[in-house]
Amino acid sequence: MPIAVDIDVMLARRKMSVGELADRVGITPANLAVLKNGRAKAVRFSTLAALCEVLECQPGDLLRWEPEMAPVE
Repeated sequence: MPIAVDIDVMLARRKMSVGELADRVGITPANLAVLKNGRAKAVRFSTLAALCEVLECQPGDLLRWEPEMAPVE
């Protein structure tokens, strides 16, 4: 998927655990892991806003677009 998720980077910068972030955002650690590992198909704006509020960052600090590599022939 061309959308990369950098929640790990922000967690490290804030010296925060996944469990603490999940508690403060109000989602389960399992759902946060799905998002953090790039397996989510969608994210609600309310969740994204809560992540940004807790991590004191912008959406672009958590999500970035990467072009897909064309297959090598």
